[in-house]
Amino acid sequence: MAIVNFNSISGVSTISATSSITVGDTVIKNTSISIGTTDTTGRNAGVGTAAGTLIYNTTNDEFQGYGPNGWITIKKAVLIAATGGTTSTNGTETVHTFTSPGTFSVSSGSGNIKVLVVAGGAGGGNGNGQWGGGGGAGAIRYGESFGVTPGPYTVTVGAGGAGGPGSGGVGGNGSNSVFGPLTATGGGGGGTNRPGYSPPERPGQAGGCGGGSGEGGTAGTGSGDPGGSSDAESPVNGWGNDGGSNDAGNATGGGGGAGSPGGQGTTPQPGGLGGNGLSFNISGTAVTYAGGGGGSWWNSGTGTNGGPGGGGPGGQFPSESGDNGTANTGGGGGGCSGGNAGAGGSGIVIVSYPNT
Repeated sequence: MAIVNFNSISGVSTISATSSITVGDTVIKNTSISIGTTDTTGRNAGVGTAAGTLIYNTTNDEFQGYGPNGWITIKKAVLIAATGGTTSTNGTETVHTFTSPGTFSVSSGSGNIKVLVVAGGAGGGNGNGQWGGGGGAGAIRYGESFGVTPGPYTVTVGAGGAGGPGSGGVGGNGSNSVFGPLTATGGGGGGTNRPGYSPPERPGQAGGCGGGSGEGGTAGTGSGDPGGSSDAESPVNGWGNDGGSNDAGNATGGGGGAGSPGGQGTTPQPGGLGGNGLSFNISGTAVTYAGGGGGSWWNSGTGTNGGPGGGGPGGQFPSESGDNGTANTGGGGGGCSGGNAGAGGSGIVIVSYPNT
């Protein structure tokens, strides 16, 4: 009988080893066992293979074990190989970033990937001497177990909506972003003006996140689910909140964000803050996306802040322009009552999967 200790094998004789014991292609260490490699031809050349035998088969690129019914696969080593977008490495993850339309093409391998899809943000409203609401952010779709197999996956990156034109123009909605079957809805444009005035009220628009109301008007609703948590799986509608309303005074609502609704405008100031965005670390760096645009207001001083996540601040009366949403964040544009309303920021699509 042989006895195996931490650093020796004893029986008829004792074999001492300070680091490892090698028998053919098999190496025994105090922290691991290497079983060596063979191919299918070498495996099949074995005579009277014992149950429990383990090999690494280089022909099939897999671990195999021998049992009562012959050879079976224990664990197949399969890595995804793909092209598309701008490719980078984040430790053990390969990252594909799309800031324009393209195709994610899997050439080999299959498994689950992480996908972040952020739609384009909407433009802010231009109140033309009254007040324009902030543009809604694009909705966010995020998942960590999207299954892929070899083949192409179409990618669309939504553009930001235009800022509302003068003469009481409502902000343009953002465009949808798409990865294969996953769609994130573009933000809703900021509303303008006030009920009973000329030109008449134009409500905040519905979208992934709703546009903020005009002065005393109606906010747009978000088509995404309310709330939203950073680095969390999204529902099928994505994360997206309503725009902010107003208390009928000289201020407007902020655009909704992926993390919270747009803020309410208050009399006589300020306009509503843009809704908060959400932070995701899929690229290897925590980035906040989809903040709503700030509402405009009547007073001196600076404009109302846009939401964290690329939302543009709103302008102040009479001539300060709203700021644009930040590109590739899906942020909403800031509203204004004179000057130019801010445009929404474009969206982004990011894919990540293991490379080891």
